[in-house]
Amino acid sequence: RLVESGGDSVQAGGTLVLSCAASGQPVSNICMAWVRQAPGKEREAVTAMDSDGTIESIVSVKGRFTVSRDNDENILFLHMNNLRPEDTATYYCAATLGSWCSKWHLWGQAPGSATLDTWGSGTLVTVTS
Repeated sequence: RLVESGGDSVQAGGTLVLSCAASGQPVSNICMAWVRQAPGKEREAVTAMDSDGTIESIVSVKGRFTVSRDNDENILFLHMNNLRPEDTATYYCAATLGSWCSKWHLWGQAPGSATLDTWGSGTLVTVTS
């Protein structure tokens, strides 16, 4: 089970930290991702961390978003700096025991997010200009 928190409304240039509390599997043993969906748009994988710590991110968030995890608390974080209005979306935490993260690393682009097994209910991030 995955439960996100931390979504809020902030001004452009602001900072937010999203949390994803996991139960049932150690976050250090699985591939976990942050996926967002803006109103009227398809879901977009933003960043992911594999069990070995390998991180992948889309170009538009590199240098601004950082994924990390607390293995003791079993939480995945998304630190978001210098937020832009185009970052407005519902952010979902998702996970899989499969090779989704490895495929992103090998292919250079994220696989379809539909193949992620477990999803949280999402947390809304609104960035105003």
